[in-house]
Amino acid sequence: MSDVRVIIQRDSEREEHVVTTGTTAAELFPGQRTVVAARVDGELRDLAYALRDGEVVEPVEISSEDGLNILRHSTAHVMAQAVQELHPEAKLGIGPPVKDGFYYDFDVEKPFTPEDLKAIEKKMQEIQKRGQRFSRRVVSDEEAREELADEPYKLELIGIKGSASSDDGADVEVGGGELTIYDNLDAKTGELCWKDLCRGPHLPTTRFIPAFKLMRNAAAYWRGSEKNPMLQRIYGTAWPTKDELKAHLTFLEEAAKRDHRKLGNELDLFSFPDEIGPGLAVFHPKGGVIRRAMEDYSRRRHEEEGYEFVYSPHATKGKLFEKSGHLDWYADGMYPPMQLDDGVDYYLKPMNCPMHNLIFDARGRSYRELPLRLFEFGTVYRYEKSGVVHGLTRSRGFTQDDAHIYCTREQMAEELDRTLTFVLNLLRDYGLTDFYLELSTKDPEKFVGSDEAWEEATETLRQVAEKQGLPLVPDPGGAAFYGPKISVQCKDAIGRTWQMSTVQLDFNLPERFDLEYTGPDGTKQRPVMIHRALFGSIERFFAVLLEHYAGAFPVWLAPVQAVGIPIGDTHIPYLQEFAAEARKKGLRVEVDASSDRMQKKIRNHQKAKVPFMIIVGDDDMNAGTVSFRYRDGSQENGIARDEAIAKLVDVVERRVQV
Repeated sequence: MSDVRVIIQRDSEREEHVVTTGTTAAELFPGQRTVVAARVDGELRDLAYALRDGEVVEPVEISSEDGLNILRHSTAHVMAQAVQELHPEAKLGIGPPVKDGFYYDFDVEKPFTPEDLKAIEKKMQEIQKRGQRFSRRVVSDEEAREELADEPYKLELIGIKGSASSDDGADVEVGGGELTIYDNLDAKTGELCWKDLCRGPHLPTTRFIPAFKLMRNAAAYWRGSEKNPMLQRIYGTAWPTKDELKAHLTFLEEAAKRDHRKLGNELDLFSFPDEIGPGLAVFHPKGGVIRRAMEDYSRRRHEEEGYEFVYSPHATKGKLFEKSGHLDWYADGMYPPMQLDDGVDYYLKPMNCPMHNLIFDARGRSYRELPLRLFEFGTVYRYEKSGVVHGLTRSRGFTQDDAHIYCTREQMAEELDRTLTFVLNLLRDYGLTDFYLELSTKDPEKFVGSDEAWEEATETLRQVAEKQGLPLVPDPGGAAFYGPKISVQCKDAIGRTWQMSTVQLDFNLPERFDLEYTGPDGTKQRPVMIHRALFGSIERFFAVLLEHYAGAFPVWLAPVQAVGIPIGDTHIPYLQEFAAEARKKGLRVEVDASSDRMQKKIRNHQKAKVPFMIIVGDDDMNAGTVSFRYRDGSQENGIARDEAIAKLVDVVERRVQV
């Protein structure tokens, strides 16, 4: 046997090893059970891969991103095997890893029940304990069709080899090269237990799956198209240790408690009436109070920053979106046209920027007017399939806090710096503090403008982002075709990441709209355009804050900032006088004059997450005082009425949580 030289690379360290022909990647890492695969010359491989001379091999740990994907993909195979052992008639769809878990689609006569999932999970545990070996096998197209003749969805995937997409998960089954089947082999006899069309890689054996759980099932169209059959999808999760699985399940429980759709109903903030349709919310009075407070504060801060407020209509002639390019690039996300005025197409607007360009272009502009900062709470409409709308975070009609800044090229860096600083400070005012930034750069296959302009703009954005002192994560090729952007990513109270604000440069629209200003030398020049949505949308930001605070908003945003609770009916007039005085100071104070007993009133308003309860009895009436009860149940007695109102005003003005 001849010698084979390979290089083991761990981070920046490289070490040459001499092995014999036929040595597998697994033999480079003996006894290292946390190594579940290898990256060989940049390509992920099973540990059973036979090494070749000169290859660079990197171990893939189970806790790495690649390792977790392999763990979850292998667990999806175990689940599919369990399903077919229990339901032999089930036809296989696709089973990719996804964030924090995996799923597999099945064609079955009836939807899976909770009892079915329990049985499937039990069968998976049996398969895991058997220690079946995942074995890769290269097959021709003809061989694959013959072996999988009873699996119609697999046959379809074989037919699209080379054009499979990551969007629907098909790329985990077939790619542009050779076809492979993974066999699950008995640990003792080597007999075939189950097989699936798959690109891999996979774990060495099912015993490398430490902890998993099936979560739920749902209906899903084959490959995401409503034109295709409806399949049954089972979701699951898998983790490197049982402790990590337990922590994840605890996290999911907390996230479920904070789900804005659940809290919105419990706190009477908003709803989605069937009579209106999916993805279209109505805000109830309490939700309206919170939303107005959010908007009013944002409006005031924008005015302080030199933004000018504008308004634009909800619909426009289609010609405007032809000019902007949205009908070329974004038609699938727009509602169908309405034909008015003798056949003229009108569209509900999906974006505000074309209309802001018309405001800029309504008259001649001078360099002395720049930067011009236009701002609007602009309601837009985007067509989302009913299956993907998700409460307030992904809806069909929503209001953007949308700004477009027009400046000279010389002003670009300063304006970007000023804008990003403003964005971060305003988000902090709403109680969000844990940020990192993402820089999306040019897609070489999809951009307008010169390479030089892109390089200048990207470097300017990079410098602006680095000045903030926050982590900066690259997003290669993630920019829109018209310019690079910075995205503000924010972690909430339980560690989830939300994309918040975007600051986007645009080389496309000023050209398309032929926007000009008169420069100092009297010549016509093209402005730089910056798109900036701070909240993303009012509705989405509302949902983020609702989940971040678990419904217990800081006092300045709370729909009811304090509620008066009388010990007896004789104390109601006194509390009503107090509430009237407080309302004159701009406070939102109510009095609970219901027939409920005092303790039930306290419980009711605790559930409603009211920041302060103002309790009054005979002693308070005689002394001209009130008692404060806080959210945590603590109480402060004998506070003078004026002092109590001043205290409420203070916490509102300072925007603090209590």
